[in-house]
Amino acid sequence: MADTAGLRARNTAFWTQAAPGWIRHADRQDELGSPLGAVAMARLSPRPGERVLDVGCGCGGTTAELAAAVGPTGAVLGVDLAESMVEAAAARFPADRHPGLRFTAADVETTGDLPGAPFDAAYSRMTLMLLADPVTGCANVRRALRAGGRLAATVFRDGPANPWLTLAVVGAAPHVAALPPLPVGDEPGPFAFADSARVRRILDTAGFDGITIEPHDVVMTAPGDPDTTAEWLIEIGPAGAAYRAAPTPHQAAARAATARLLDRFHGRGTGYRLPVGLWLITATAP
Repeated sequence: MADTAGLRARNTAFWTQAAPGWIRHADRQDELGSPLGAVAMARLSPRPGERVLDVGCGCGGTTAELAAAVGPTGAVLGVDLAESMVEAAAARFPADRHPGLRFTAADVETTGDLPGAPFDAAYSRMTLMLLADPVTGCANVRRALRAGGRLAATVFRDGPANPWLTLAVVGAAPHVAALPPLPVGDEPGPFAFADSARVRRILDTAGFDGITIEPHDVVMTAPGDPDTTAEWLIEIGPAGAAYRAAPTPHQAAARAATARLLDRFHGRGTGYRLPVGLWLITATAP
């Protein structure tokens, strides 16, 4: 396993390469990916006038949703490691049309004080599992909260609870160039927080109180076009950069192979139904 500095460098390189796919599919990800964070958004229940931190804001869709909840008297800061995604978020949700909404490119593991801190609440959709040093990252989130401030986040559970998640990689890999290193053990990745006992230890060590970790099962639905759905999942995953660099015939082969693997989740007239097993994580800052 790489050391923390090496994992951080790997994270930065990965998200720099992955960002174009997320930017291209930002609207689709906002719509189809909504179930990934809905339980955390509902549990957080941001209130008018609150100050909220969005950890791993991506292209800004969740940050804008939080901003709508806190209204014109509140404020929301979206933070993400990928500078190009933060730039895309600011372009999609400009300050003149979304007062109180700000974005900044930063690594929550290494950044100093975040602008707008202390916050009343912090939200994160599918990001905490991607931290190179989750204890340090979560401790910095906790320090950005006021006393009594609350955290609500979602992460994936294990592979069997998310049987579709690796299929875009398996389908695309034979048709594109070499992929970046895939995570091993507890390295940052989709299943790094699969062990709920480990998640509790991380949050406890980071200084949070009132920690709860609940399993939730949700479904992401996608339209029935296999080619479009396959490309979306390839582009936002580990194979995305290699796919975009591949010749057109290789891209088509990658999409076709991925679509075949996803066929078990496709229903005639209902599109794709992708089962997702989540942990809903909540905690408070002492």
